[in-house]
Amino acid sequence: MTTLSGSTQQQAAAAPAPVAGAVALPPAWPVLAIDRARRGSLVDQIVAAIAQMVKLKELRVGTKMPSVRQFARSNSVSTFTVVESYDRLLNVGLLTSRRGSGFFVARSEPAAPVVVAGAATAAAALAVDALTPDLYSGVSDALPVGAGWLPPEWYGATTIVDAVRHAMKIPASRLRGYGHPLGFPTLRQHLAAQLSESLLAVEADQVLLTHGATHAFDLILRTLTKPGDCVLVEDPGYSNLTSLIRHHGCIPVAVARGEAGLDFDMLAAQAARTQPKLMFVNTVLQNPLGTSLSQAQAHRLLGMAEQFDFWLVEDDIYRELAARGDASLAAMDGLRRVIRVGSFSKTLSPVLRVGSICASNSLLPELLRVKMLAGLTTSEINERAVYHAVSARPYAKMLGRLVEQLKTNRERTIDLLAGVGMTPIAQPRGGMFVSAGWPGAPTPARHGRAIAELALKAGILLSPDEFFLLGAPSSVWFRFNVAYAAEAPALSAFFASVRP
Repeated sequence: MTTLSGSTQQQAAAAPAPVAGAVALPPAWPVLAIDRARRGSLVDQIVAAIAQMVKLKELRVGTKMPSVRQFARSNSVSTFTVVESYDRLLNVGLLTSRRGSGFFVARSEPAAPVVVAGAATAAAALAVDALTPDLYSGVSDALPVGAGWLPPEWYGATTIVDAVRHAMKIPASRLRGYGHPLGFPTLRQHLAAQLSESLLAVEADQVLLTHGATHAFDLILRTLTKPGDCVLVEDPGYSNLTSLIRHHGCIPVAVARGEAGLDFDMLAAQAARTQPKLMFVNTVLQNPLGTSLSQAQAHRLLGMAEQFDFWLVEDDIYRELAARGDASLAAMDGLRRVIRVGSFSKTLSPVLRVGSICASNSLLPELLRVKMLAGLTTSEINERAVYHAVSARPYAKMLGRLVEQLKTNRERTIDLLAGVGMTPIAQPRGGMFVSAGWPGAPTPARHGRAIAELALKAGILLSPDEFFLLGAPSSVWFRFNVAYAAEAPALSAFFASVRP
């Protein structure tokens, strides 16, 4: 592929040789010859072009790259395309970033193969495909084996309907204005009391209500990051979060997580290299693995956040399904460097869209300011309904039943998958999910997404490996919602037909 036009090749060749330290950007940054007719390939083309320029020493080690905005402007592409391109080049070691200084050429050869088509592109495309009614709205007729919600009858649907009816009896005086900026005070007081009893001392004014956990992540990113910042994420992890990070112009940086927990050596190397602003982490019942960090691992993670000076955002939406006494970053840290995000989507209903942020007294006012700028207040009707549901006597019993149902179905799901040759990639500690698959590397004809597309035609909605990974998968696996997978003959029959 020709990466530069004739005139820009001459400009690049005429660039001055590097001197000690950072080399200045050439006066005329070459405009890449991007073929826009190749749909979905802009990132591939940019990565390949820059890799070729580095290989030919048109860009020498130490050369400062254009800023994200400069590159986007000179090549007429979006900043998000540039962020993803730079992220790929960082991951293969061709570029490095320095806080406050920008991006620089790091080496003359990539530390890992530069993937210009295939799995990485499919993963990025799948992240977009996943934000469809099939996976999130529940309107599809397909068996929702890959979905993130439980059957309404498991929550106690009549209890929720009663709570909504109760919430609709809102006093006429409360129909004026937009509601309390922090959220419905009674629910915040209830949450603060519950957290103070079970995890850590929290005041009601340290609780900010949101439209679910994703809204909370968005507010945190808006408040604490700027385009070009690096954000650490678990790999595999919650893919909608990765898409959101990229949407803000930030660079998601992978930290491997497996059955034994986080790869702390990788975390230290990534933090030293990228100087991240944030790290998002599921301490308990991680999505998609269902594993939990030990107390020792949580302590080590807090130490690394202190050492490398980044915030920890604890995605704690599965806490009520976890064992009492499991590790809590917020409890260990006291909200000094940790921001805790909660939600009721997994224990009541995702339809209510109520989440929460717990943060320090110094940080919460800025989060509140951003909340008001981005969308004013949240729905008091929804928050009243949640309060009536969680403060009612049956709620605690319902949680107990939920945990037992999940345990039973989790065991059945693992047995069902074993029958078609699939094994968990990590043994879950609890929760809603089992991630399992077959050994052996994927091939162009046989990979997670291709199998998921076949399953959809068969009336089964799957969440394949590519949905949860920043890089290419090394095997073929899927995340299963045990509430729907445990007793699904159609699922067993489908996998029997496609097993290797």
